[in-house]
Amino acid sequence: MSLSRSQVAPEGSPKSSREVAVGRDPRPESEPPDAASPASREPPATAQGQEWPESSPSGQASEQRPESMELEYPPAQESGTRDLSLGQPEIQTPQAAGRRRCHTDCLEAPLSRAFGRLGWAVGEHPWFFLLAPVLLTVALGSGLLYLPREEKEDLEEQYTPIGGPAKAERRFVQAHFTTNDSYRFSAARRSTEASFASILVVSKADSLLEEDTFAEVSRLDDVVQSLSVGQANGTQIPYAQVCAKHRDVCVAPNPLLYTWQNNTRLDLRNVTFPAFYHEGSPIYLTGFFGGNTLGKRMGENRLLLGTKALRLLYYLKTERLEDKLQSRQWLTHFLNQFNNIKNRLNLKKIKVVHFTSLSRQLEFAATSKTVIPLFHLAYILIILFSITSCYRLDCVRNKIWVAVFGVICAFLAVVSGFGLLLHIGVPFVIIVANSPFLILGVGVDDMFIMISAWQKTSLIESIRERMYNVYSKVAVSITITTITNILAFYTGVMSSFRSVQYFCIYTGTTLFFCYIYNITCFGAFMALDGKREVVCLRWLKKPETPDQKGSLLKKFCFPFGSVVDEQKTDVHPMNIFFRDYFGPFLTNTRSKFFVVMIYILYLASSIYGCFRVQEGLDLRNLASDDSYITPYFNIEEEYFSDYGPRVMVVVTKSIDYWDEEVRQKLEKCMKDFEKNDYVDANLTEFWLQAYVQYMKRNGQDPNDKNAFMNGISGFGNYFPAFIHDINISSSNEIISSRGFIQTVHVSSSVSKKTMLFQLRSIAEKCEIPLLVYNQAFIYFDQFAAILENTVRNVMVASAAMFIVALLLIPHPVCSLWVTLAIASVIVGVTGFMAFWNVNLDSISMINLVICIGFSFDFSAHISYAFVSSSQPSVNGKSIEALYELGYPVLQSAVSTIIGVCVLSAAKAYIFRTFFKIMFLVMVFGAVHGLVFIPVFLTLF
Repeated sequence: MSLSRSQVAPEGSPKSSREVAVGRDPRPESEPPDAASPASREPPATAQGQEWPESSPSGQASEQRPESMELEYPPAQESGTRDLSLGQPEIQTPQAAGRRRCHTDCLEAPLSRAFGRLGWAVGEHPWFFLLAPVLLTVALGSGLLYLPREEKEDLEEQYTPIGGPAKAERRFVQAHFTTNDSYRFSAARRSTEASFASILVVSKADSLLEEDTFAEVSRLDDVVQSLSVGQANGTQIPYAQVCAKHRDVCVAPNPLLYTWQNNTRLDLRNVTFPAFYHEGSPIYLTGFFGGNTLGKRMGENRLLLGTKALRLLYYLKTERLEDKLQSRQWLTHFLNQFNNIKNRLNLKKIKVVHFTSLSRQLEFAATSKTVIPLFHLAYILIILFSITSCYRLDCVRNKIWVAVFGVICAFLAVVSGFGLLLHIGVPFVIIVANSPFLILGVGVDDMFIMISAWQKTSLIESIRERMYNVYSKVAVSITITTITNILAFYTGVMSSFRSVQYFCIYTGTTLFFCYIYNITCFGAFMALDGKREVVCLRWLKKPETPDQKGSLLKKFCFPFGSVVDEQKTDVHPMNIFFRDYFGPFLTNTRSKFFVVMIYILYLASSIYGCFRVQEGLDLRNLASDDSYITPYFNIEEEYFSDYGPRVMVVVTKSIDYWDEEVRQKLEKCMKDFEKNDYVDANLTEFWLQAYVQYMKRNGQDPNDKNAFMNGISGFGNYFPAFIHDINISSSNEIISSRGFIQTVHVSSSVSKKTMLFQLRSIAEKCEIPLLVYNQAFIYFDQFAAILENTVRNVMVASAAMFIVALLLIPHPVCSLWVTLAIASVIVGVTGFMAFWNVNLDSISMINLVICIGFSFDFSAHISYAFVSSSQPSVNGKSIEALYELGYPVLQSAVSTIIGVCVLSAAKAYIFRTFFKIMFLVMVFGAVHGLVFIPVFLTLF
């Protein structure tokens, strides 16, 4: 939105000196008015009863104006115009006006003159300024050829914080510990997410622990393991070839099911949880069964009376590139065939849902295709709104085609901005697909302002003079709001999330092109349409013969029969509404009291909501609503949320493990972990404890260095699972080792964040150098980073807005109210996010940054119009500010809401969230500008 006090009074205002028709400057037409010449200043109004000599149709004055007429007279009162001063306006001399404005236009005045010259040039050479941007768009638009088609987006790269602690922890683990998917696979020991297919089985009865139900699950497992995918050369890739192995056998998808398949006489009523001992060996069931009903305690475990759901996990090999490619082919085939498998098996006792390590990325990529039809719909709606806003009842001043071309200019800006950034290699991420909807809504705002200023010029002026007046009055305003919006976006480059960085770069750059095209391409089209106005008016002014009177064509052009007066400016009914109805109603004492009460309620609700906002991006929201992964995550949350990730506790430096005092310190740290509320103390796994017991059983001294180091190889033969937990250097020194703890009750974003902080805090306080890590921590880090990033970006952007306000609208009261309004809108949007089920994540953080720019637009110029008003009463100042800027504020908010409203119909959370927050930003921003600020300014 682009508004400024520097523009003339709006449509329908009393005629002021800035609106009276002026004759053409006596100098050559190709030369723009000079800043020092009388023609470059605002033309003086005539005193009541005095008229200027009539101008020729071409706009050339028949007589030169007298030099003595340089005083600014009070506005002449039009019939039907409300006297906002509530009394006789005082006569202002240029010196008095200069004293009132000298402290506010030190930058605005020279910029206004410079833009006026640009407007003169656009009016002089419209075809050049029209075609040059079009050719530039064609050249830059070729960059759209680089738009990614099938390339899969790296979710970790784009939606996790850059330089997150977990990424450094992962690098350490990868450098010090190895895995072996082909012989000794262990999911908990992997530093990265394994390649897998997962099936959740939910019993239709009370419990799965029945032989006939297990038989049905076993049939499903057999079919999945029998899947083979054909290659182009005719060979098959069976599951046995790509599965991760333990001792040459595929890792069991469910340990209890595997045990039952090998021994169908196993009594399922005697199973214990979380560990079940079979033939002397423990079988850990955490993560494989959910919705459990537990009975009496049996040692450290409890009897598993019933269970509602189980998990089948099919791990695949990925260590070699060939294995990785074959595993991906098998997973793709699994996804394609799973529904056929369900239908073929005709499962009676269970229902199943599925998910793979590829699913999240594939489904996220598919969401971008769902918004392409919505973009077309948004384009049509914006065109219809622009036509409706700019429609007039006479064919001369009608701006339908100008409005349509203004929307086209926004589209050209999108093509140019996106094309340029793709040319230089800025990655295009799916979240950037939101940007065109925002640009369409915001891009037409400047168009409304320019059309409004054009309609305040007189038809008898030349095109160059009209363009000079338009640009000198509104181009500075457009520039101010463009700078603030672009600055708000480019502050997002400081974010720790690459998706936010790329979105802000694309949107900020496209807004810049939108601004350039508005003051060149759109202005040129408006100048050409001005020539149409002149031609049309000349045709209508031709003398009519008796048989031409009452012609259908003229009735069509002027349905109410009144031909336009070329010396008058256009009047819009909405300006009259804000002046005669809305403004007086809002400044009524009872209305002010009601507005204050509404604001207190709004602020209290917003602050309450701020404390209830959830942090972090729920990964299920990266897919569309009808995706198969949504029910999978819902069932997982319902039945498998008791146990969280299995966390590595890594000793990061070489220590004397044979020193009993050192072992006690390490043991104390492990006990501290086990005492944590988010850790199950019964499921800790640590090689050192087992090794010390092993040495004591064998009569060896664990405090002897040589005995300690020499016995590790034999220990590995008895306990092969610990082989990959001890990193021994070539000099026979343990440079690093690790144990494992089991987390519990970490289903919500708050609990994940708290658990991560507490575990890292315990590791930092330990006297032994430790770190904690699980591959899920890569995503958990966003919970810690998102709030910090949001606060930092909001503060930097707000500071930038404040500086712009001081420089370009340097009134201290205005700057204060701008800052307060920005803070108020941000609090409101953040608080109401909680009521609309929107998390504080990388997507909503973008919108909060956008919120700052729009808050500036809505608030800065309303407050500046108030403090700059010449009305003697505060109510009069408020009414005048609403009269001048109320309709453009409303147009801006509505156009942007229309641009993004189609995203409310999107099937993906990522797009609906964009709509929700932009809707809140527009509504709260407009309400602040049109209701709260005008009232508070009268009170304070």
